[in-house]
Amino acid sequence: MDIVGFLKSQFICHLLICYIFIVSGLIINFIQLFTLILWPINKQLFRRINCRLAYCISSQMVMLLEWWSGTDCTLYTDPESYHKYGKESAIVILNHNFEIDFLCGWNFCERFGVLGSSKVLAKKELSYMPIIGWMWYFLEIVFCKRKWEEDRKTVMQKLLNLRDYPENFWFLIHCEGTRFTEQKHQISMQVAEAKGLPKLKYHLLPRTKGFAVTVQCLRNVVSAVYDSTLNFRNNENPTLLGVLNGKKYHADLYVRQVIHTSEVPEDEQECSNWLHKLYQEKDAFQEEYYRTGTYPAVPIVPPRRPWTLLNWLFWALLLLYPLFKLLINMISSGSSLTLASFAFVIVMASVGVRWMIGVTEINKGSTYGNHDNKRKQK
Repeated sequence: MDIVGFLKSQFICHLLICYIFIVSGLIINFIQLFTLILWPINKQLFRRINCRLAYCISSQMVMLLEWWSGTDCTLYTDPESYHKYGKESAIVILNHNFEIDFLCGWNFCERFGVLGSSKVLAKKELSYMPIIGWMWYFLEIVFCKRKWEEDRKTVMQKLLNLRDYPENFWFLIHCEGTRFTEQKHQISMQVAEAKGLPKLKYHLLPRTKGFAVTVQCLRNVVSAVYDSTLNFRNNENPTLLGVLNGKKYHADLYVRQVIHTSEVPEDEQECSNWLHKLYQEKDAFQEEYYRTGTYPAVPIVPPRRPWTLLNWLFWALLLLYPLFKLLINMISSGSSLTLASFAFVIVMASVGVRWMIGVTEINKGSTYGNHDNKRKQK
């Protein structure tokens, strides 16, 4: 291991990175709170400002993948579609198989300049999480309780509110609703058999109602639906902890401009059938990737933009100086109580870092697919 790789694997580096992310994130959340006064005066200015503030947070995560880990991201797509990316609003369908697939989705957004304005359909619990969850609140992210009878009206209203959004945005959606595991897949395929639906080898059954409502509400706003399928070469099993340790992965993302949104069926049942057919095609692409190691499209590596790194360096210079100054003053004071307090803060920070990483781990993921599908079978 070279010296750079050794430093990247050290806990003190991880602690400093997380310190910068947490403190800068809370500062930005605080600034976002004050932007609320703009909402009744100039809603579009409020939105534009919060897109930039959100970028300051989410780009730090992308910086870890692009610059710290140095992960290669190869995009497989049609060259004609490639030139449209970032120049139109779109719904992006993502598979949900890896711990860092959300990070790769953000990386895709960043390469085409829509990271700050990107939207997701997220579970309600995340809205209470400091930094990311609070950032999403000000971005008008669509939160749901995963109880469709309760969610439908709220989700529709929030989606309709995005129809006059002033920036191009990508609405990222995991139609499977939860991350793939063998247990969830087995239950999901039992449901497929009970309903007479074609079985999938590499995906869970898509949850069609959320997708149908998203298309219905954003039909006149977004121009297209992008179907994306993510894989990692050499059977890599990427984790956020691996990224934090500076481990380099090799991501392959297949993106196809499926169809103009006006051509997606408006009828809910027809839209459901359309999405099931799409997932059968996604399964075939996965099969081909596992067999050949490639996708049926032209490989392109979109250039990295410097802004994620520059943003992180700005916050690092701003926040590390007062931290080191405080540390020096504490050590020079010689106070046992002061040093013990500092050690306690370090321990709590390390626990916090591990908790944040644990949120993304597959074995600690949502049990949504386990219980919900069991209920459907009954």
